[in-house]
Amino acid sequence: MVVVIGSSNIDLTATVDRLPVRGETVLGQHFVQSFGGKGANQAVAAARAGADVSFLSMLGADANGALMDQHLAAQGLSRKVLLRDADMPTGVAMILVDAKGDNQIVVVPGSNLRLTPDDVRQHAGLIAGARVLLVQMEIPIETVEACLLLAKRQGLITILNPAPACPLPPEFLRLVDILTPNESEACFLTGATNPVDAAHRLSTSGADTILVTCGAEGTILSRGEDVTHVPAFVVDAIDSTGAGDAFNGALACALAEEVPIEMAVEMASAAGALATTVRGAQPSLPERGQIDRLCGTGTRRTRTRS
Repeated sequence: MVVVIGSSNIDLTATVDRLPVRGETVLGQHFVQSFGGKGANQAVAAARAGADVSFLSMLGADANGALMDQHLAAQGLSRKVLLRDADMPTGVAMILVDAKGDNQIVVVPGSNLRLTPDDVRQHAGLIAGARVLLVQMEIPIETVEACLLLAKRQGLITILNPAPACPLPPEFLRLVDILTPNESEACFLTGATNPVDAAHRLSTSGADTILVTCGAEGTILSRGEDVTHVPAFVVDAIDSTGAGDAFNGALACALAEEVPIEMAVEMASAAGALATTVRGAQPSLPERGQIDRLCGTGTRRTRTRS
């Protein structure tokens, strides 16, 4: 069982030829409204990868909250607890995607900021009997800490996706078994100028295992003094939105199945790669059969980071 605690958002995505620079207006080609939020994305990603998933999130008492509730009911989650806040709207993300598949994202958290440590403690039954907890940073940091504390006390593997990045003290990171920043988040957390140095520094921060995702450059796996590079799968990428969430959800699924960490990263990398081949966040999250096929037959990049 995988427990995911985190955000739910409505995504507003526009495609553009190129991302605007400061103060610039550009014309878009397409617009779509869809379902997102790192918590919801990762819960759905883990379920599609084959895990039994419980999900806890805070929605607004608005039309977007009702839409999200209806949507998640159809996503194969084993159990969901969607709380409602009467005063704050459901979170929204505004996403720009360029012709190369790169993106810029602005998140307005809304009701996600009302998910409290008390809410987590009141629903501690979601964690009981699970194997893996997956949590992100689109909810208050004190709520994230409450999640990690409960999970550690019950012997779960704890995964923290530190996105969006914010300073994290060592005592906080000691509650984390696996930290999964992307390249920019890892550099922000450490002050390093490249992801390899960032991985080295994070390996002494308190978390047991560091996975720095670097897009087409693959993943850096750091465990103490041991740093290895996992090459990315080669795919025809059109939109990187949701790729990190696909990676984290599939990783949690693999670890819940007691797959060794190296094999779990392979599965997660395949899921992340597949997510870049479809536009949008949740629409791009792959099913288990797709992941297994890419793991078995996919072409890898061989260039390593230095």
